[in-house]
Amino acid sequence: MSDEQSAVATLDAEEAKYKMTLNVDIENVGPCRKHVRVTVSRKDLDHFRSEAVAEVSDTAAVPGFRVGHVPLTLVERRFKKEIGDQVRQRVLLTSLEQLADEHSLDPINEPSFDIESLVLPDDGDFQYEFDVEVRPEFDLPTYTGLGIKRPLKEVTDADIADYQTKFLEQYASLSAKDEPAEAGDFVTVDIEFLQGDSLLKKMSDLTVQLKPRLQFPDGEISGFDTLMAGSTPGAVKTTQLTISSEAEAIEKRGETVDVRFTVSVVKKQRAPELNKEFLARLGMESEEDLQDQIRSMLHRQVTFEQRQSTRKQVLEKITESATWDLPEELVRKQVENALRREILEMQQAGFTTQQIRARENELRQKSISTTRQALKEHFVLDKIATKENIEVSPVDIESEIQMMALQRGENPRRVRARLQKSGVIENLEAQVRERKAVDFILKSAVYEDVPYEPKKEDDIEAVAMSICGTTPVTESTLEELGNSEE
Repeated sequence: MSDEQSAVATLDAEEAKYKMTLNVDIENVGPCRKHVRVTVSRKDLDHFRSEAVAEVSDTAAVPGFRVGHVPLTLVERRFKKEIGDQVRQRVLLTSLEQLADEHSLDPINEPSFDIESLVLPDDGDFQYEFDVEVRPEFDLPTYTGLGIKRPLKEVTDADIADYQTKFLEQYASLSAKDEPAEAGDFVTVDIEFLQGDSLLKKMSDLTVQLKPRLQFPDGEISGFDTLMAGSTPGAVKTTQLTISSEAEAIEKRGETVDVRFTVSVVKKQRAPELNKEFLARLGMESEEDLQDQIRSMLHRQVTFEQRQSTRKQVLEKITESATWDLPEELVRKQVENALRREILEMQQAGFTTQQIRARENELRQKSISTTRQALKEHFVLDKIATKENIEVSPVDIESEIQMMALQRGENPRRVRARLQKSGVIENLEAQVRERKAVDFILKSAVYEDVPYEPKKEDDIEAVAMSICGTTPVTESTLEELGNSEE
């Protein structure tokens, strides 16, 4: 090691040993939020200032002086701003690192404050403060030996035939019909949402299927197929709708609005013919191959619903004592994250795009309470995973990506690139860790088998446009993750 390298190593070692004299005051200012006030002593400021002046003087180029021989007083005067910036950066960095070591804040994210606005005083101590969101403090509940009801179902030939019909509807063509609309038909409509004489929202040229429930992210119309039955071009149908109590537009929550449908076209759908050309498009050689794939898909869906049911029971039991509050800002930020994760799980299980849209709208109508509960579940599961040393390895992530690629007939590298581009890869890692924690809990659970009751999402026609908010994430997310209709 050269003399210069030795000197640098010695300086680094001295810096590592230096301990600041900090006066730290931490105050609770809200749910999972702390206000931190840090006072740095004059002695510490002088220490870092001396270091900065010495380093600048070693390289300062001042006319009339050789490098390294400029008087320190001149260095301080000529390079006041540079020295001040360096001292401020070191004071903040070192004090924050020491703060993290000496105080158990357990922050959720980085503290936010304007570094440029902080000014070091010429005399006396230096003080700065900030707010930071932290993980909630709680005792872990009992999570072993839980009693769980497990839904079971055998996939029958009738189930396969029924799902094949739904599956092929994704590829059906639509054509205008002269007869009045009936359940299962499609209508192209203009939809107007009104409050009194005021137009709240208009959706134009929207083609929807006549199903029992027409669902928006922030509201729902029941009996939609009955309402629109018998419609012909030019027909006008009216009803009312109540805006969801958790709609994005707070001032509209719980409001009743009038809804007017103006029909322009009535259409019927025609399923594709199961010939060799169509089967080849699906990558199948025969209808038997398609049915084998559907059988596998239905098994995955039963597994998905079984996992969701047992997971829900586990989470309800372990969060019964989670009465602590969460900051609204944190909940709002996590709404889209929670929805993306749900979409990702449903895609992995092979649900259709329409089923995914319907589930998303259902979640959006109660997004705030759902996300608040999901966050509590996350914190509890994360603490269990930490206690039980549960980690996610690169192999785990690669296995998930391989499974998604296999289900979609894609190259795993393409799936990984898409997940990374959309930022969902981090969701996937958190999802796998939480699933492992749930699986750990389920290993010691006591099971009672009960009949499986499938959700009735096929009764829902889901529209991906809000009545009084912005368009939800489904379209962009499905495109980012890979639309299941490709």
